[in-house]
Amino acid sequence: MRVEDTDFFKGFVRMADDGWNMGWHERNGGNLSYRIKKEEIESVTDELADGKLQEIGVYVPDLAGEYFMVTGSGKFFRNVRINPTDSLCIIQINETGDSYRIVWGLVNGGRPTSELPSHLMNHQVKKKLTDGRYRVVYHAHTTNVIALTFVLPLKDEVFTRQLWEMATECPVVFPDGIGVIKWMVPGGRDIAIATAKMMERYDAAIWAHHGMFATGEDFDLTFGLMHTVEKAAEILVKTLSIRPDKLQTITSDDLRRLAADFMVTLPERFLE
Repeated sequence: MRVEDTDFFKGFVRMADDGWNMGWHERNGGNLSYRIKKEEIESVTDELADGKLQEIGVYVPDLAGEYFMVTGSGKFFRNVRINPTDSLCIIQINETGDSYRIVWGLVNGGRPTSELPSHLMNHQVKKKLTDGRYRVVYHAHTTNVIALTFVLPLKDEVFTRQLWEMATECPVVFPDGIGVIKWMVPGGRDIAIATAKMMERYDAAIWAHHGMFATGEDFDLTFGLMHTVEKAAEILVKTLSIRPDKLQTITSDDLRRLAADFMVTLPERFLE
């Protein structure tokens, strides 16, 4: 089977295209990765090459031998649908978890996203914590979330509570809350470690003045999480632009009743 004929490839391309159409991926902004299932990679083995090993920059031993579909560094999301073999690649992690090799894609040269260390460390954390259920990591430049990082305190409690109040579905979609990381230089080991630490507690993390990371079991859930957070941020931006305070909102007791009805657990520290 050709890689382009697989369901995981089609889902990957659709998600990248959806993100572009949302306006979250100016130029070469943002990146996406998917941890490929064993049966999926076995269906395309005839298409895989034996690329040269390259260092990751971080150590991910729990991902040894795993295959990932990843967007390329410097590639534009707007081109993923029309020229996927130039924009995307499949990589395999080596047996020690410190290097990777490209086995498919990037036919005109290049390398995986510069945020590969953050992606792989997030994948490693979520693979452990979810017994392998989580397979998608997504980074986007969500406009309204970025705007809020200039005016709200960069605290998990503040962002979580403010966004929970913006739409009734928010506490149900991200009941664990959202992590916030102060501005750091992207693409390196330090920000990868900081983001992976956040992913031990949350499924979404905000990079101040930069964007968001979201993780999930599949493309729909991960994109849905990113979309829900960004829509809540848009409502908050519009609310703050009308007046600096709210006349009414969803209260702590309202949130507790919502959690009980929808059978989710909301950390009390976000309700105080």
